[in-house]
Amino acid sequence: MITTPLLSILRARVKQKYRTMPYPKGDPPNLPDRYMGKPVLDPNPCPEDCSSCISSCPVEALFFQESGLHLDMGSCLFCGACADVCPSGAIRFSKDYRLAAKERNRLVIESAQSSNEGLPAPPLATAISKKFHRSLRLRQVSAGGCNACEADCNVLNTLAWDMGRFGIQFVASPRHADGILVTGPVTENMKVALEKTYRAVPAPKVVIAVGSCAISGGPYKDHPEQGNGVSSILPVDLFIPGCPPHPLTILEGLLRFVGRI
Repeated sequence: MITTPLLSILRARVKQKYRTMPYPKGDPPNLPDRYMGKPVLDPNPCPEDCSSCISSCPVEALFFQESGLHLDMGSCLFCGACADVCPSGAIRFSKDYRLAAKERNRLVIESAQSSNEGLPAPPLATAISKKFHRSLRLRQVSAGGCNACEADCNVLNTLAWDMGRFGIQFVASPRHADGILVTGPVTENMKVALEKTYRAVPAPKVVIAVGSCAISGGPYKDHPEQGNGVSSILPVDLFIPGCPPHPLTILEGLLRFVGRI
C-alpha cells in the first residue's frame, strides 16, 4: 500500500518533470545579461591612448605590445573595469562561454587578430584525454582558493547540470582518480599536499587548472605565500579561465577535453 507521504513525493516529481538541461544537445542555457564571457578586442587601431585601460586592470592582464593590445584571460578577473573606462569601446566582453585552452599562451587575446566569436571552438582532446572519453574521474584540490571556483565546480553535480551523465565525476581519493582538478593559487601550506595528491593518482593522469588563481595566481599574483598557479609545480593539461568560471565554461571545457564535443 502506498503511503500518503510517498504519494506526495510522486506527485511533486511528476509536476517538476525532467529538470536536467539538454546541453550539449540543443541550445546552451540562457546566460544572465551581466555575464562576461570571452573578451573581444577591436582589431582596428585605437585612436585613443590605451594607458587608461591598461592602468584600470587590477592584475595587469591587459598590456600593449608592438602588434597591438593584448588581454591575458589566464590572469583576467573578468571585472569589466577595462571595458568601462575604454573611451573608444575597443574592449568588450562577449557572451562566448568557451574559454578553455590546452596551452597557456592560447589564453592571450590580441587585438591584431580578428575575433573568432561565434566560430566553432578549437578541439582540446589530446592522446591522454581521449583515453577518458567515456569515464573521467577527478580529485578536486582546493589549493588556497576563496571557494568561488570550488562552488561552481560543485554546481555541476546538481540535478540541473548532472555532470555524471557524461561519465565525469569527482571522487574522494586520488587513487580512484584519472587526474586532479585544481583551484586556488597554490598557497605555501597547500603545495606539499597538492604534490602528494598528484603522485597518488595512477598514470596516465591529467591536471586541470580552473580559475585565474590556479592559472596565474589571480589577485594574489607574486605574493610570496603562493606559487602563481599550478604550472609552477605541475604540468597542466587544461586551463579553464574565469574568476570564477561559469559552470557552463567548466563543463564545456571538460567535454571538449575528452572529445565529447
